[in-house]
Amino acid sequence: MAWLHRARESVHTTSRPTSPRKRPGSARARNAPAASAAALAALFAVASCTPAAPDPGEGTTTAPAASASGSPQTAQSSAPHPGSPQENTPSQAPSTAAPAPKDRAALGWGPQQRDADAAAAAVATMTLEEKAGQVLLPFYTGLDHETQAATVERLHLAGSMIMADNVPGTATGLVDVRALAGVTRRLDNASRSGGRTWPGLIGVDQEGGAVSRVGAPLTRWPTPMSYGAAGSVPLAAEAGTGLAAELAPLGFTVDFAPAADVTMGPADPTIGARSLSADARAAASLSAGFAKGMLAGGVLPAVKHFPGHGSVTTDSHKDLPVQNATLAQLKARDWKPFQAAVKAGAPMVMTGHIATRALDPGVPASLSKATYSALRGLGFKGVAVTDGLNMGAVTGRHPHGSAAPAALAAGADLLLMPADAAAAHAAVVRAVTGGKLPLSRLEEAARRVVTMMIWRGRTAQPQPTAAPGSGEALSAKVSARAITVVTGRCKGASVAGHVRVAGGTAVDRARFAAAAKDAGIALGTGPLVALIGYGGGPAKGDIAVALDAPWPLAQSVAPTKIALYGRTPGAYKALLAVLMGKATAPGKLPAAVGPYRAGTGCK
Repeated sequence: MAWLHRARESVHTTSRPTSPRKRPGSARARNAPAASAAALAALFAVASCTPAAPDPGEGTTTAPAASASGSPQTAQSSAPHPGSPQENTPSQAPSTAAPAPKDRAALGWGPQQRDADAAAAAVATMTLEEKAGQVLLPFYTGLDHETQAATVERLHLAGSMIMADNVPGTATGLVDVRALAGVTRRLDNASRSGGRTWPGLIGVDQEGGAVSRVGAPLTRWPTPMSYGAAGSVPLAAEAGTGLAAELAPLGFTVDFAPAADVTMGPADPTIGARSLSADARAAASLSAGFAKGMLAGGVLPAVKHFPGHGSVTTDSHKDLPVQNATLAQLKARDWKPFQAAVKAGAPMVMTGHIATRALDPGVPASLSKATYSALRGLGFKGVAVTDGLNMGAVTGRHPHGSAAPAALAAGADLLLMPADAAAAHAAVVRAVTGGKLPLSRLEEAARRVVTMMIWRGRTAQPQPTAAPGSGEALSAKVSARAITVVTGRCKGASVAGHVRVAGGTAVDRARFAAAAKDAGIALGTGPLVALIGYGGGPAKGDIAVALDAPWPLAQSVAPTKIALYGRTPGAYKALLAVLMGKATAPGKLPAAVGPYRAGTGCK
């Protein structure tokens, strides 16, 4: 498989400058990543082959793939040549190998038939209570990890989510990475109680930007919209690998990312800069690339939130959004990234809490049989996971754990973060014994989850140690490729010698000040840089800088408007380089911002 390792390495370690752009706003500039979707599907397929040992000279932020064998045809495909997003095309070579044994036949989403057979045998020996536990992935509050481990053991749970308040810290405010690894190891051991041999689902929400549960010293990543602004699928894949490669050594097996939602702009209150692009084709190729990179880094991705959360106007954390689009509109826009993920062999897809009138009026997609049928109709064969069942869109309508059996009956395989894990477990058991939930449906869900984790356990390779923070240079490169001048100078210095800064948070201003000092710029006088943080409004000043979604720039009165899509140290370094005229701003708006069309940016 050395050829496959080289193919992976070429995609994840080769960095090419962004191809020359057409004029701002042109279709080519907006849709640059879209042409590589087919190549990504081929690469995701080859990522499901058992990897070769890493080359001695491989960088620590690029880990070998932790995936399972693919089909004989896939194994004979020639490696795509990773060119610019516009030029990536898959190359197929005729298969000359003998057919693989039946037990090694691919299932279409990563695992092989032998994984499914082993899962079926394991689930067949489980009690009803054990089967109910295998489809639940709970959360907990605070640092009482031992109590959570005991709950995982008692209820036979699939594993555990780690949220920000579960992450142990040091006296200096950093993550205690050694203690965190101990936490995940204890929870993984708990999930293996009762003789289970496969790894536990140790999950986290680590998208980059505002959704980052594990902070420094792990690498700080900019918002996912950065990849849309940079317009580079290989860069998105490289970042996915870098992010996952730091999570895997800490014991995480799944990251609920990327958000493949196509944002509609400022009316989207939930996704925003978590979306890679407002263009469906670009979001499709970029999210598939990022997910493929995560898989290569050793962590299972979960593409979210089907049927699309970027085009509804209500936050499902608070209430139930309603999607009024027709099926034709959904297929043309919101479903394109999920179609790309399915074609690429994504192991998990998350359903959102969205009532889609064209499918199941008034019913959250996560609890809707019609929605799961639509997802399976795209060809998806993997694990369908719900969004958090503790969110406001569900809890007010389904109290006392009743959402759990309802989601299973609809077609979910894995139930994420029920408000009360014990109540959800009991509700599933009652639903089966009471005849409201067919035992066969519960067993099907448990088999899919166990198949995925047996596959992951069988194929996981020893990972080179990716030290916490080892991706900071790559993160800075992403920001340097994404930074977008919406209005103002494309060449030359906007500041010289002195600058003032306002807005943002205290951390934002401190990071700006540190980057300015490193660049030889003093604070106190000169042009006023107004920082606009997450959820901020329009800004005054000489230079308005959006650190998250770029929407506030539309109404900002500053003559220079810059979309930075991040508030990391590397993002501020990129900003100062542009302001001083030492670097260009190659990024293009991945979504319209008021009067500024998608694709706007420096030529």
